[in-house]
Amino acid sequence: VQLVESGGGLVQPGGSLRLSCAASGFTFSSYAMSWYRQVPGKEREWVAIITSAGGSTNYADSVKGRFTISRDNAKNTVYLQMNSLKPEDTAVYFCNARNRYLSYWGQGTQVTVSS
Repeated sequence: VQLVESGGGLVQPGGSLRLSCAASGFTFSSYAMSWYRQVPGKEREWVAIITSAGGSTNYADSVKGRFTISRDNAKNTVYLQMNSLKPEDTAVYFCNARNRYLSYWGQGTQVTVSS
């Protein structure tokens, strides 16, 4: 099982980034997918979730209206489009795959929002 995040980097406040998480080794289309983020010294924070078929999404209040989660089950990939980025969005972003019995994590990708 592998979840590999990419797309992180340094961006100015107000800018945009698109994160990707490529999955392999499990039946991607059977898992809900989420994004989390973590700042050193703080607990990991849930950001967004999308259901297995992509029919429903939900977001943390801190990112609602700015971030969009989507998935392409044909490509085994989940995305996080991040717009209007703020310095407080700076964190390591992780993707998570979850079903009733199992949960998998990626290694994370760093997002830094700074001028």
